[in-house]
Amino acid sequence: MGAVKSRTITNADVDETVPPQQQHSSHSMLRNGHHYTANGSSIGGTLQKQDLRYDIGSSSQYHHVRQPSVRSRSQQPMPTTDELDRRFAKVLASMDLPPDKAKLLRNYDDEKKWDMICDQEMVQAKDPPSHYLSKLRTYLDPKASRSHRLYLFYFLCQKRKMVGESTSTQVLRDLEISLRTNHIEWVKEFLDDTNQGLDALVDYLSFRLQMMRHEQRLQGALCASEDLLNITSTGDAGELTLGNSSMSPGGGGVGGVGGANSSGLGNGSLLLDNSRQQSTHGGNHTLSYGFLRPAIADGLDSPSLKRRSRHIAKLNMGAATDDIHVSIMCLRAIMNNKYGFNMVIQHREAINCIALSLIHKSLRTKALVLELLAAICLVKGGHEIILGSFDNFKDVCQEQRRFQTLMEYFMNFEAFNIDFMVACMQFMNIVVHSVEDMNYRVHLQYEFTALGLDKYLERIRLTESEELKVQISAYLDNVFDVAALMEDSETKTAALERVQELEDQLEREIDRGSEYLYKFTELETENMALKTEREQLCVMRQKLEDELTGLHRVVQQNEQELKKRDSLLHSKNLELQTLTRSLPRSASSGDGSLVNGGGLLTGAASLASVAPPPPPPPMPVTAVAAPPPPPPPAPPAPPPPPMMGSPLGSPNGGPACHANSPPNAPAMLSSFQPPPPPVAGFMPAPDGAMTIKRKVPTKYKLPTLNWIALKPNQVRGTIFNELDDEKIFKQIDFNEFEERFKIGIGGALHNGSNGSEVDGTLQNYPSKRFKKPDHVSLLEHTRLRNIAISRRKLGMAIDDVIAAIHSLDLKKLSLENVELLQKMVPTDAEMKAYKEYIIERKDQNLLTEEDKFMLQLSRVERIPSKLAIMNYMGNFVDSVHLISPQVQSIASASNSLKQSRKFKAVLEIVLAFGNYLNSNKRGPAYGFKLQSLDTLIDTKSTDKRSSLLHYIVATIRAKFPELLTFECELYGTDKAASVALENIVTDVQELEKGMDLVRKEAELRVKGAQTHILRDFLNNSEDKLKKIKSDLRHAQDSFKECVEYFGESSRNADAAAFFALIVRFTRAFKQHDQENEQRRRLEQAAAQAASKKESDQVLMRNKVNQKKQQTQT
Repeated sequence: MGAVKSRTITNADVDETVPPQQQHSSHSMLRNGHHYTANGSSIGGTLQKQDLRYDIGSSSQYHHVRQPSVRSRSQQPMPTTDELDRRFAKVLASMDLPPDKAKLLRNYDDEKKWDMICDQEMVQAKDPPSHYLSKLRTYLDPKASRSHRLYLFYFLCQKRKMVGESTSTQVLRDLEISLRTNHIEWVKEFLDDTNQGLDALVDYLSFRLQMMRHEQRLQGALCASEDLLNITSTGDAGELTLGNSSMSPGGGGVGGVGGANSSGLGNGSLLLDNSRQQSTHGGNHTLSYGFLRPAIADGLDSPSLKRRSRHIAKLNMGAATDDIHVSIMCLRAIMNNKYGFNMVIQHREAINCIALSLIHKSLRTKALVLELLAAICLVKGGHEIILGSFDNFKDVCQEQRRFQTLMEYFMNFEAFNIDFMVACMQFMNIVVHSVEDMNYRVHLQYEFTALGLDKYLERIRLTESEELKVQISAYLDNVFDVAALMEDSETKTAALERVQELEDQLEREIDRGSEYLYKFTELETENMALKTEREQLCVMRQKLEDELTGLHRVVQQNEQELKKRDSLLHSKNLELQTLTRSLPRSASSGDGSLVNGGGLLTGAASLASVAPPPPPPPMPVTAVAAPPPPPPPAPPAPPPPPMMGSPLGSPNGGPACHANSPPNAPAMLSSFQPPPPPVAGFMPAPDGAMTIKRKVPTKYKLPTLNWIALKPNQVRGTIFNELDDEKIFKQIDFNEFEERFKIGIGGALHNGSNGSEVDGTLQNYPSKRFKKPDHVSLLEHTRLRNIAISRRKLGMAIDDVIAAIHSLDLKKLSLENVELLQKMVPTDAEMKAYKEYIIERKDQNLLTEEDKFMLQLSRVERIPSKLAIMNYMGNFVDSVHLISPQVQSIASASNSLKQSRKFKAVLEIVLAFGNYLNSNKRGPAYGFKLQSLDTLIDTKSTDKRSSLLHYIVATIRAKFPELLTFECELYGTDKAASVALENIVTDVQELEKGMDLVRKEAELRVKGAQTHILRDFLNNSEDKLKKIKSDLRHAQDSFKECVEYFGESSRNADAAAFFALIVRFTRAFKQHDQENEQRRRLEQAAAQAASKKESDQVLMRNKVNQKKQQTQT
């Protein structure tokens, strides 16, 4: 059976066992909240959920013990309401109901209350408790049946007369009815110290139990004797044993009502202590289960047994089994109220007698006993009492194991009784599973397991009874399987170890993933750089293609121009040939021919004016002329066609100066060929196109001018398109310039092919023997300068800086230096450049000191994170001290504003004035937004000299002077008006992020030796951060409540704007009050001046009148 999660048996588990047929019927009655049938017997013998508390049973439906007739009730007039309530309260007090039930009855109408009062008054106690107790004590007194003492004859007659004809069973039944139906005062009187009814009832129950055990033992001895006689008569000389199977468990022994069995007799569990004497020759016999019983003669001739039998016969006592059953019912009636229940559980002998009543042969009585014991077991301290009673049961009944007799009754029965089975299973459930101590629960569980309960439950778990199934399931669901728990514990330990391994592996994988992510980021950065470079190359290629297209266009235009010039020259050539043929050939007329020749020369000159100047003598095609410096001439072009009168055989191809032409001139003219296209630099380019400028060779290496050059296609339409710098080369002597600006020690540069090759080689590969190596920097110039300045401010060696960063030591590395280093952290591009520099195995000594410093910083793992942690740790206290007052100001301002009574009164006055102004036009308003306070100064009076706020302030000073100091209750609003709550939230979130960063760093350094700084910081700062977060939540809640309290929306509310509104109104209120006071003083002064002026005028008139009177006299 697998391990099942255990739970403690509660009252609900007991309630589920109540069968439907045992629920309250319409004939049930309630007395003190307890349920009974109409004939006075208990319903099914099952305690309800309320029974598990001290006050047993309750119902919302009130029933009476005895219903009077309608006629009798109609004759009783209903009293007044006060009298009715007084009498009804007295009735409720006598019922001793729970508070909830009493409250339910108080809600009845007057008619129902009067019916209950009448019914309660109809129920009167017939006999006092002493009446029943006297009879019980008479049955207990053995002297009541002795007649040999004459001096007691009269006394005994009185007792017999007291008992009367009723049996003891009837007396107990009447007592049980009285305990159930009479007032609670009657029950308390029965149990008080004077009557001691509980002691008398327990004594009588113990007496009857002893008599029943004697009777059962005697009956068992008779059955055993008959079996022995049968064995002897058949001549069986074997070992003397009991052969009758009726003595075995489940046999037919002593029958009983309701399916009783003799298992208790067969195994000797009902014998007294003196019945365990073992004697093989004294007439004692051994039962089938190893217990001893007394000899038959001892049982038959016992003096005490004879004396008790005579006592029972003379007093007309009932059967012991009936008396025991009714006595248990009496105890149950006593336990139906809290007072009686407390007395019963404190009476240890009463509990023992109830437990010993399990030997009763009636299964109904057994079920009733188990239900009472289960109810006691659920009370605080009751579990120990019940186990003590079963320990006493074990000693008295001589059990080998505790609960052995109970399990015999449960497992071995002649007739199946569902009520007993359910009650027994419910009792075992409560006894085992109502214990909090798990070890003790396992111990109790093992007691029942050793008695065979588990195997038996497996056999009957498929029973058809739903009530029994519920109890069996409740027991099995709460069973502790220790082996399964041990297996689960071992599995859990292995699982925890595996979890730890997986966490370690996960941490390693996270670190590896971080490393891969870092490498991926580097590769991604490199990829982006390559993409950017590729895009730049594509753009450059597109520009070059555009330039090449433009050049192709220029070439095509030049070719077209050349074709046009070729056609023009060809036409001119034909014209010249025509003119030559038309000339006269006269050898003698030399002057004329000279003159004509001069004309021809003139025409030739005019033709030659459109041609370029004559070139030098022609040279071979492969030869390259070396022009004298400077400026270098362009490569020589093919010679132009010879002019008119110039012989082709002339060395320079120029025009001939001789007057007479050679005789073969026509032949030379006829052999004229068109010239080739001119070379760049010698012929102007067509409009809209730029010629390709040639490079200017120099003798020495010159410095570079860092300018941004314009490309050819960018010059079009600018002033540079009109400039010709090649003319400047001819006008300026650049030799002196080269001498002054040359760099290096290299010799002159040669333009020849060999010289150029050698110079290029020397320029690309300078000699290390003569040139001192320069320092290399991979940083941009401004960045390099900033790093140099910061490094001088830092004033620490790089090794000390790196050690302080690794240890996160703010004592070695100050906060200012940390902030300085955060600005010096290498960027991704810089780290990439340094990595490439290292990969290419270049000399690190060539780097500048700043680059070496940056290279060392780039090698520190997670340097941005570590510097951020150090910065966070250094600024944490200052941040907390800065944020905390701001948070407190918002909270205090919100609370004071919300709780201010004077400000509330001021708003009420403002609302009154507003409604007075607007009610006729817009209707009355129930409230207004606080921003409306700013508009009070906009509403002016008729003379435009005062505003509505002036009047409201004046009214408050005149009518409500105590409200003038309302700003005294609004403490903290001035500070809150300058605080942005959103910024505070952001700052606290940043603090939380920084704390998470510190925690992660501490987790990464779990096994490191430098974690004490982080641990100390976390121990000292986490509580502060929690407190400031708690204060912030309180401030936010207070502000939200305050804003919503004044009718504003809390979603878009800004603390600074909200409290600024209050501050503006407070200041405007004070200012307008001062203006009113100043205006009042001015008006008072004006009135005094006017009054004085009037009095002066009156005085003057009086003087004038006096003078007039004097003159008249």
